[in-house]
Amino acid sequence: MRRIYFYRMSLLRRHKAKLLCLLIGILLMVLLLVGTFHLKSILSGLASASVSNTVTGVVTASVNETVSSGEIQYDRLISFEKDNDGKITALQTNMAEFNRLQAAIVSDILSRLSEVSTSELSVPVGTLTGTALLAGRGPSFTVKMQFVGSPSARFENEFTEAGINQTKHRIILYVDVSVSILLPGFSTYTKVSNAFSVAETVIVGSVPDTYTYFSSTDSSLEQAHEYIMNQG
Repeated sequence: MRRIYFYRMSLLRRHKAKLLCLLIGILLMVLLLVGTFHLKSILSGLASASVSNTVTGVVTASVNETVSSGEIQYDRLISFEKDNDGKITALQTNMAEFNRLQAAIVSDILSRLSEVSTSELSVPVGTLTGTALLAGRGPSFTVKMQFVGSPSARFENEFTEAGINQTKHRIILYVDVSVSILLPGFSTYTKVSNAFSVAETVIVGSVPDTYTYFSSTDSSLEQAHEYIMNQG
């Protein structure tokens, strides 16, 4: 009888051990499925934020260096037309210089991006659960990512009142970088946009009747159009 009793107890322990292993296996599978479900969205968000910060730093450094080097000068970009009384009647833009600067800035940004195109992300395991209480907790694992940026730049102008009978003319540089981010098993996309005031002057006197509009968009890249100001 004792042998039968011990045999039954041993068999029961084995069943419990198998059941425990099964439950642990199911739990691990559930955790794996949950982690996989959240992994893509979490990595996409972290990668986009990290890459956006990197790209913004690269673009800002490139533009600041271009401005500080003296390559962007208002009088090389804009010229005034005056009447016999010395009144400013129109603003003319040097489109060749604008296009040259645009190409140089885009080229410099591309070169800088190629130097920082590979980086790593550290993700805490607790973050993968999607639970706020576990976010940022637990050991971290590292994921390597690569990104490829395609920058574009365009110049536009802005006229604002600067006081009595004064108008501030600013030249704004817009830089957009479309970024493809490569992560293990999938890829994502983000766009980083920045605007910089690169040159300005204050026009004293009445506002010119016309100005030559400049923008490096598709239809006006190689030409300038005159617009009537203060149409209302």
